[in-house]
Amino acid sequence: MVILAAKFRMKKRGVGELLKSPQVEAEMRRRAEVIKSVAVTIAPVGGPSDPHPGTYKSSFDVTSTRRGGRRRDRATATVRNSAYYARFVEYGTERVHAHHVLLRAAAAGGR
Repeated sequence: MVILAAKFRMKKRGVGELLKSPQVEAEMRRRAEVIKSVAVTIAPVGGPSDPHPGTYKSSFDVTSTRRGGRRRDRATATVRNSAYYARFVEYGTERVHAHHVLLRAAAAGGR
């Protein structure tokens, strides 16, 4: 049996094209959708005194682009919550404990 050694020569331009390809964008979006579904599952819903129960849970959305990142040179996807009080649910306040919904969702479902 003969084993041949293979050579690989990486080209930065090719890697750059790969990072902003439609396939990478689709995979990033797929992972973001998984994170969103986990976030919706674990999102808190207000009690009987909440004037808008379920608003936070229904306000998650996903966006993706092939011009993301710090230098706008790679595909990215973002999960966000458009409820005006989302940051208070995520990080808490002096009166309300932090739920870390997106943090836990990303840790659990980002595969």
